[in-house]
Amino acid sequence: MLETIKKSILTGVGLALRSKAEIEELAKEFAENSKMSQGEAKQFLNECQQKYEDAKEGLDKKIETAIEKMLGKLDLPTRSDIKRLNQRIDKLTEKIADVKKD
Repeated sequence: MLETIKKSILTGVGLALRSKAEIEELAKEFAENSKMSQGEAKQFLNECQQKYEDAKEGLDKKIETAIEKMLGKLDLPTRSDIKRLNQRIDKLTEKIADVKKD
């Protein structure tokens, strides 16, 4: 039963949507209420923190991917596109300056 409850608390997206402080407080409360030993409670808190970080990272990647898709559909230039264009403009400006010198 305890393992089932622990796994429920460690569910990915639910953790990602909560703040780190909320997760730590929830884990501490759970550890106290379930009468875990100090070592078990510390391990459980560490597991919660790691799962939180993993879930947050996964959610961040999904959001980033969704934004990139949306920007792609809008057909907006990327930072690398603009950088490449600026480099071409710089080269053309140099060529024009060279031609004017001659």
